[in-house]
Amino acid sequence: MRRPAPRAVVAALAGATLLLTSCAPGPGNSPRGAGDGIVDVVASTSVYGDIVATVGGDKVRVTSMITRTSQDPHSYEATTQDKLAVSKAGLVVENGGGYDDFLHKLADDTGIDHANVLNAVELSGLAQEESAGASGEADAHGHTHTGFNEHVWYSLPAMARIADAVAAKLGDLEPASAGTFRSNAAAFKDSLLGLESKLSGMKASGGEAPVAVTEPVPLYLLEAAGLKNETPGEYTAAIEEDADVPPAALKATTDLMRSGGIKLLAYNEQTEGPQTLAVKDAAAAAGVPVVNFSETLPEGKSYQQWMTDNVNNIAKALA
Repeated sequence: MRRPAPRAVVAALAGATLLLTSCAPGPGNSPRGAGDGIVDVVASTSVYGDIVATVGGDKVRVTSMITRTSQDPHSYEATTQDKLAVSKAGLVVENGGGYDDFLHKLADDTGIDHANVLNAVELSGLAQEESAGASGEADAHGHTHTGFNEHVWYSLPAMARIADAVAAKLGDLEPASAGTFRSNAAAFKDSLLGLESKLSGMKASGGEAPVAVTEPVPLYLLEAAGLKNETPGEYTAAIEEDADVPPAALKATTDLMRSGGIKLLAYNEQTEGPQTLAVKDAAAAAGVPVVNFSETLPEGKSYQQWMTDNVNNIAKALA
């Protein structure tokens, strides 16, 4: 989502200043996380935390700041515990793109070397791909899709790049385990190949089937399956900005559900509200399959298991 950056909890964090000053590295101090062969890593969400844990194995201690599907990442406020964890981290993994500015601010405030902050949006290559395309032009249906979709964890190729970047950085921090990190990243990438093949098959057989979304969260996955987003831009823009949807845009979106042409509604259940429920209800009444998506890992699921469920749910809705 492209919402304004979440509010900083200045007063709450100020109380930790003296503590953090004492534990922050300075000239002559040991690097963060060094000493026991294990790298301390802080990730903004459980998605990146899981990927880091998969690549790092028992050579990493991972702290994910947002871990539950009941949490809205866009209203998350960092705590003193978060700041303390970042101050001790050897590596920080953020999504970037304005999604989790709270973590980037903590990294700045605690003096983390920017070389040890991995930004998924920058590493994904997707921003360059979108800017090279015609994403700002109105399509044949008059829908204008502008701005970069920062939800890059729904792109399987992007997460393969992230795994490689994590392995490389962990290898820099713990050279004795560099080969293990590379092998784990390769295994992670191999585990995604079957999903990518299934998505390619759906794309080849289904053409550009029209779909709708309450937000662009899963668009990279939907596009990989060959699906075309037909949602009015005014609707998704308002939902992204946590603003009131203009009445005309809400009507256009609910009418779209009743049009008979939409194959599925991709629904972000993590930021549910009256204006998304109105569209969900219209879809259900019209017999449009509703496929739920979230922004963090469901409890007990790995990234690969979660994406497998998502791909299977898309295929089931289109069957």
